[in-house]
Amino acid sequence: MSISPKLKTAVLFSGGKDSGLALSYALEHTDVKCLIIMVSQNLESYMFHTPNIKWAQVQAKAIGIPFIIQETKGVKEKELKDLEKAIKLAKTKYKIQGIVTGAIESVYQASRVQTITNDLDLECFNPLWQCDQIELLKELLDKKFEIIIIGVFGYGLEKLIGKTIDRVFIEEVKFLKDRLKINPAGEGGEFESFMLNAPYYTKRLEIIKSTMTVDKEGGKIMIIEELK
Repeated sequence: MSISPKLKTAVLFSGGKDSGLALSYALEHTDVKCLIIMVSQNLESYMFHTPNIKWAQVQAKAIGIPFIIQETKGVKEKELKDLEKAIKLAKTKYKIQGIVTGAIESVYQASRVQTITNDLDLECFNPLWQCDQIELLKELLDKKFEIIIIGVFGYGLEKLIGKTIDRVFIEEVKFLKDRLKINPAGEGGEFESFMLNAPYYTKRLEIIKSTMTVDKEGGKIMIIEELK
């Protein structure tokens, strides 16, 4: 990212690995003023991460950056109005000049955020855009992130649930990529993640209690019930 370190930004934050890694770039290259957390009532939102999203504010507190929570019903396209509302608030309250996202390949998501930022006269940065997905997983390890898989949504991925992203995990998804033609970083919605620790956390988070559930499509989700 070639950006002025004085540029005031807000990071779209879900508590998963992609927004977490994007935040590390934003902290290195910009002046991060706040996180924006979108809480969707629609578990199948086209735009927003939903598994365990209620805990994103606990993650934000562990990071120590102010945050804005914006609820949305998650109706396709209409949910963008709620995102715009949150970004407008960040611009007014924190005087931000740009938005940072963790988008990797989703043109749908990236283009819609870009439209909103254009309308609000803000910059939009996607530091992970089109990066090699295996290399992104390796970068998480190199930077000492601790990430677990809290949702799997594809045939043959069931054993990934609850696993930590480590060297063994990376080799496993490389194998599955060739065998099942998946996106190794889950960019196609194959799996969702949760960040327990990161270089910028003030304390590591620990899952005290969780349960497993199965959605109507057969996807497995780890529901975090207690976190500290």
